Amino acid sequence: MKDICCIGHLTRDKIITPESTVYMAGGTSFYFAHAQNHLPQGKVDFQLVTKVGEESMAEIEKMRQEGIDVLCFPSRHSVYFENKYGTDSNRRTQRVLAKADPFTLDEVEGLEARVFHLGSLLADDFPMEVVSALHERGLVSIDVQGYLREVRGESVHACQWKEKEQVLAMTDILKLNEYEMQVITDSSDPRTVATKLAQMGVREVVLTFGDYGSLICADGQFYEIPAYKPQHLVDATGCGDTYSAGYLYCRAQGESPLESGKFAAAMCTLKLEQHGPFSRSIDEIRYIMTR
Repeated sequence: MKDICCIGHLTRDKIITPESTVYMAGGTSFYFAHAQNHLPQGKVDFQLVTKVGEESMAEIEKMRQEGIDVLCFPSRHSVYFENKYGTDSNRRTQRVLAKADPFTLDEVEGLEARVFHLGSLLADDFPMEVVSALHERGLVSIDVQGYLREVRGESVHACQWKEKEQVLAMTDILKLNEYEMQVITDSSDPRTVATKLAQMGVREVVLTFGDYGSLICADGQFYEIPAYKPQHLVDATGCGDTYSAGYLYCRAQGESPLESGKFAAAMCTLKLEQHGPFSRSIDEIRYIMTR
């Protein structure tokens, strides 16, 4: 029995910023797993479940060599993303140059965990039967981003969340940003959004607002989380996944939503200061939290 099982596609990423163009692996599975791997081992038992094409198997082996517990299923292709950022690090344009196969019921039937974190990248990543099967075994945590976008040609387009009510009724923890919350609830007021989602069955709502911090609603209580300013801004890619990793890591140990949110926010600050996934220490996280 794992404490946290993250399920999501590993991607091939091309990241374009005003300063540089970088090629690297990515996706929720990549950023979440590396963040977990740089937190103290032994306190939280973690497993990554991903699905890639042959072109990404070298990256899978590299992750295993770094000590990450990876269960990998084959796909015809890996997801291939192009992310382009301008001067505003909170906004990007995106193209999908290849798609991976969705996860199947057979692939998740043998999994056991207290929390399953579904890192959706595209709307068809997780069929309803997959979510339902995981819901029967543990808590379900979802990063909503992929449910709201689909690929047409190479372009990513916003789409309506099919089966939204059914999925949210099986969701214990939901993470979303200011754009996603308006799409899902037709409201721009964070507390109204959190209340609506709670009424639909979500136990913990995590709303992130980039430089403006985050808001968590858990068991009817609201917690405002500050954003810690980075010393310098390098790369925002993977910050949302880093936040989820830190938050679930703390919650798995019984820490409060407030302290878990602060820990996650501090991790994001350190992640912003570098290319690639989070690779700093827990002492650095704790230091950021005292500023």
